[in-house]
Amino acid sequence: MKITLHEITVREISEGYTESEEGGVWAYNGRLNIRPPFQREFIYSDKQRDDVIRSILSDFPLNVMYWIVNDGGKYEMLDGQQRTISICQYIKGVFSVNNFNFTSLANDEQEKIFSYPLMIYFCEGTDSEKRDWFKIVNIAGEQLTPQELRNAIYPGAWITDAKRRFSKRNSPAQIFAGKYLSGDPIRQEYLETVLKWYAESEHIAGKSDDDIICHCMSNHQQDSGAERLWLYFQNVINWVQSLFPVYHKEMRGLNWGYYYNNFHDKIFDAHELEARVLELFDDDDITRPAGIYEYLIDGHERHLNIRPFSEKIKRQVYERQKGLCKFCGKHFGIEQMEADHITPWSRGGHTTPENCQMLCRQCNRKKGSL
Repeated sequence: MKITLHEITVREISEGYTESEEGGVWAYNGRLNIRPPFQREFIYSDKQRDDVIRSILSDFPLNVMYWIVNDGGKYEMLDGQQRTISICQYIKGVFSVNNFNFTSLANDEQEKIFSYPLMIYFCEGTDSEKRDWFKIVNIAGEQLTPQELRNAIYPGAWITDAKRRFSKRNSPAQIFAGKYLSGDPIRQEYLETVLKWYAESEHIAGKSDDDIICHCMSNHQQDSGAERLWLYFQNVINWVQSLFPVYHKEMRGLNWGYYYNNFHDKIFDAHELEARVLELFDDDDITRPAGIYEYLIDGHERHLNIRPFSEKIKRQVYERQKGLCKFCGKHFGIEQMEADHITPWSRGGHTTPENCQMLCRQCNRKKGSL
């Protein structure tokens, strides 16, 4: 890859700055694509945005930026999107700093901003070299999420359409089902979650979630749009809402796609499920209420994190049994024994001294395997 350093003024870069939902974000007289498919949305806080302008007004240097050189005198922003948009929006009058917008500044202050030099590395090379360099230069600063890096590796109409649906504030996904998803759509966390679900629905295998998602994105990279991904996501959420019509905050962020992929053909009674949800919410032995939904779908108690016996109860029961295992009758030190529910939680037993027995480890293992 060929890399050369250039000095370009704010006046030159901000010339012809435009941003729109349809056309994207452009500057440098329409020659610089500030937000190509692999870039994230604008995520700077107001303070970060304002600090960029304050740095310029104070003649402090901003970090070097990187542009990809394309054919026909065009460029793509490789690194520096947040700083560039902050500068251009300030000049366009989108926000003010220290109660002054750009047009209210004195002429010499405006000129100081316009003439401020930005240091830009122009990067020329193959697509794979550009993407690899993108990973390297974005290690510092607003660090990329794994999904943002994947978007850089698999650009195209499919991922662009998927980002439109899942990766913007008030995106269709957030409006339709944001309360069921955790994370930040801007940082691609909605998209990453749904891609993993979708990949599993297509039976894509891999050693890690990253492998699975990358294979899925590679398979669909040349698709003209992400309509099937969007339809799949709607099917998942509609299925969840059919099982649990009453929303509870504990439903947020659960692995709903996994359960849809594996259980959507199973018949459930929504009224019975809701009655059980309310019943289990009142059970003090359940320490992970969100696991109630998973438990009601697949029946595994591990989701609930049933409250263990306290050290105080263990000591009380140990002394009551005089150190003897309740099953084999042999004597053990308390550190060699384990507390066990006499009546299992699934049969109505609770984590109380009356329902506790101390067993040696071997007997407890045998009991657990019965």
